[in-house]
This record gives sequence, structure tokens and C-alpha cells, in this order.
Amino acid sequence: MWTKKLKIEGMTCPSCATGLESELNAQTGVSLSVSYPDGIARLTVTNEIPENSVLQQIRDHGYQVSILDTESASCCNSRTVSEPKQQALKIAIIGTGSAAFACALKAVENGAKVTLIEKKAIIGGTCVNIGCVPSKIMIRAAHIAHLQQYHPFQGIEKHPPRLDRKALLSQQQQRVDELRAAKYENILSAHPDISLIKGTARFKNNHTLLVEQANAPTIEVEADRILIATGASAAIPPVPGLDKVPYWTSTEALESKSIPKTLTVIGSSIVALELAQAYQRLGSQVTLLARHSLLFHEDPLIGQTLQTILQAEGMTILTHTQARQVTYSSQQFTIETDQGQTLHSEQLLIATGRQPNTHQLNLQVTGINTESNGAIVVDDHLRTNIPHIYAAGDCSTLPQFVYVAAAAGTRAAINMTGGDAAINLSCLPVVMFTDPQMATTGLTEAQAQENKIDTDSRVLPLENVPRALANFETEGFIKLVINRKNQHIIGAQIVAENAGEIIQTVTLAIYHQMTVEELSGLLFPYLTMAEGIKLCAQTFNKDVKELSCCAG
Repeated sequence: MWTKKLKIEGMTCPSCATGLESELNAQTGVSLSVSYPDGIARLTVTNEIPENSVLQQIRDHGYQVSILDTESASCCNSRTVSEPKQQALKIAIIGTGSAAFACALKAVENGAKVTLIEKKAIIGGTCVNIGCVPSKIMIRAAHIAHLQQYHPFQGIEKHPPRLDRKALLSQQQQRVDELRAAKYENILSAHPDISLIKGTARFKNNHTLLVEQANAPTIEVEADRILIATGASAAIPPVPGLDKVPYWTSTEALESKSIPKTLTVIGSSIVALELAQAYQRLGSQVTLLARHSLLFHEDPLIGQTLQTILQAEGMTILTHTQARQVTYSSQQFTIETDQGQTLHSEQLLIATGRQPNTHQLNLQVTGINTESNGAIVVDDHLRTNIPHIYAAGDCSTLPQFVYVAAAAGTRAAINMTGGDAAINLSCLPVVMFTDPQMATTGLTEAQAQENKIDTDSRVLPLENVPRALANFETEGFIKLVINRKNQHIIGAQIVAENAGEIIQTVTLAIYHQMTVEELSGLLFPYLTMAEGIKLCAQTFNKDVKELSCCAG
């Protein structure tokens, strides 16, 4: 008889442990007890089965197994072998943004011990520090400045805003600091099972990370599970001369202490349009270069509508135009385009997307699959192709939105600690905080037709929405897309004030597989923008212009 304490690596759920126990315990003379959370097993054999034969059966399941210690006994000289003491599952998380913290909190809730690794001086990731929070503060300030000069109401004096950019920036940074403290730093200090290491992490092997610290020796962090949540950084296009000039990314644009008189923006997606409009409203003369049309991945009506609105505010928009050469001299940028224009501006903003932060991780030693841009390939359970390594947030193949990152982090933690949680992106709401806002959910007509879905759709101009009329803001539309066969709502595209607030109504309708008739029959408060959803749904079988006020 012999007994061995084993370390089994690669199990991804409790059923892995129970399945292994069931198979080996079916053999005469074999007793296996597996603790899934810590990957420790106790194996006792009372017959002549060779040690390597039993261990190979475990390896045949795709697990790695190693012997921690050995205890032997004869039939006449036996002794009691105590069960191995269960240790908390060790989870290492690279990054401290939304995905990382969501994962850490759920993991410790489920009994794990977590080590966070962060290479930057501050924690919190992109959203709170250099993304969502400061950008929305700046956008709101620009909106207020714009209304002072261009509001639609008679009898209220209009005047150019008097701006103190340094004061605005100070207030913005104060709120960023407050939120980082409340949502990250204070949470970290309140959870003793979450520790933080400052340094740059890279993989030594599939279970070990090397962390290079600034003023201390490199240390090794071993973990049973690992989450990669390293976020993304601004992607810089290969424009000749760009690497030699002091251009802005969104980070510098949000932190600038002054408003340039002229600004050229290269890019035409969400970040580009939000910042371009904010700077236009704060006093810059903005020229925007779009490689295609605005937001060309979306329904074409969105880009067309927003281009008309932004140009009416004074922005110059050059579609189907790319920078061919960039130079900088005498505090002025010169941009040569592929359409033959020569543009000059005081500042240049590059907003052409974001690149996953994975190049320093030494992923090649792990065998983790990535896309060509470095994004880590994950399934709907946030698993990479290596069973105990997960990824979430902007460094993965998930959509780059903070709420997706947080949801993914939580689900990754559940799966790491023995649960079963998938992320559902079938009706993902997306919002752009221009004015008016753009919001989408579900499928566009083109996407639905690519999936062989026969569609029907309606577009409701905002001049048919009573609240938009009362606001004297009728630029925009609400569009609903349905499956013609079963009348289910499958998508929506909106350009309107508060589009980001009302899009969730359609998201819930899609999630609950509501028909357009069911949606049109719901009660919506009168004189809300959300009522436009009901009105648009009604247009599938009636002319809303012929309805009385608040007609049901």
C-alpha cells in the first residue's frame, strides 16, 4: 500500500475533480480524493498497480500532475494519513482596471487569495484615470459652453462663453482622484485577501509570473489561476513623420491646460468624434480626417446624421481622406493628405483606435492564442486556450467597453473558483457621448441580413417625438429593426438627446424577445425621449402623425 499527495494543475471546474475521482476510484485498490479549489489530491493504492500507470491516467485527461510527498504502509504496519489541509486558491491578476478589480472582488468573495500586479504609478486603469470619467466631464463642460452661445430659446441672451481651462481641468482631475480613491484605492485597503505588487509582469511559465520592480529585485508570483487584464493603449497609424512630432493621443487631449486655436483630428470613431466636438465647442477650429465615412461600421444613417450636425457647428470633416505625411515646425503641424490637401493646425490628435497591451507579457512561453494585433483570444467564459489562464477587458477579443470589462472580470472569477458563468454579448448597448448622443443595440439591418435574417425596419425622425419638439432639438432619429418572420425586435440605432439613457429599453426588449407589437403596447411616460421608442414601434402598423397626443 502506498499513499501520495499530488498537485494537479489544469482543472477548470469542480466537475473536473469529481470526474477524475469517479474514473480512478472505479478501479480495484485505488482511492483518489481531489480538492478542486487548491488542486491538491490524496491518492492511495492498495494493490500492485504501478505508480506511473495511475499518474498517466491523470495526465491523459490533460492535467499536469506532480508528487508533493509520499507516505507508505504495509498491511500489518499501517498508520493514519491526515487529509491535506485545504489552502485558498491563489489567483494572480495582471492589471488594476475595471476587469481586474471586478475579478478580484468576486474571487475573494468565493474564498480565493488575489495578487494584483500593476506597472503604473496609480491604479484604476483607463476608465477612471484617462478615459470614461475625465472625457465625460470635459464633454459636459463643452456642452454647457455651447448652450451659452447656441441654445434654441428666444428671450434668453446668448453670449460667447468665458473659459478658464485650468479651472476646468483642476475640477476634472479632482473628481477623477475622488472616484479612483472611492472605487479602487479604498476597496483595496478594505480587503486583506487582495494584495498589490507594483511592477511589470511577464510570464516565466504557465503558472509563474516574473515581476520587475522599479527599486527592488524581480520577484516570482506563482498562481493556480491567472487573469490577464492589461488594457489597451492608443494605436498609432504608420503615417510618415508621425513618430517625429509631438502629437496628442486622447490622454494628452484630456489633460491639456490650454485650448488650441486650431486642431486636426485623425480618426472617425467614438473617441475621435467625442473629443473633436468637445474641442470645437470649447473654442478650437477642428478639422477631422476620416479614412472612410463617420462611424462606418454602424448603420450609414448614423454617420450621415452626425456629419450634418457637426458641420453645422463649424467643424470641417474630410471623409475618405488619410494623412500621407506629417511634419512639425514653429509650433505648427502640417498634414499632407492623400487627396492633395495641405492642412495646418496648432495641435494634432490621433484617435484611430486602441491596441491591446500584451507585447510585454512574454506570451510566447505560454502558448496563449492571440490575434494579429495582440488581442488575447477568449471564449464566452473568458478562458484562453490554456485552461487556467483567463483574459478580460481591452487586452482581449471582447468589445472595448468598460462595462464589458467589468462583467467579464466578474465572470472570469466565478469560473476560476469553480462556477459556470458566460458573458452574453448578443444585445450589447453602445453609446457615444456626442451631442446629440449616438446609441445602438443588437443588430443593424446589414448585420442581420449577413446572418440570413429577413428584416423589416422603421426610422422615426425626432420631429415626431413630442419631447424633442418641446426641447426645440429635433435633429436625429430612432430606428428599430425587427425579424420579419416572428416580429421580434433585434436591433436599434438612435441619434438623439439622451440616446444613451433610452437605448436600454430596446436592449431589454431584445433580451426578452419582445415583438414590435408588444413593445408598442407598453406604457411610456409622456414628454420623455424614451417615448420615441414606443412611437417608432407604432410606425410598423400605423402613421404616428395621425395619432393624438400620447396615443396608446
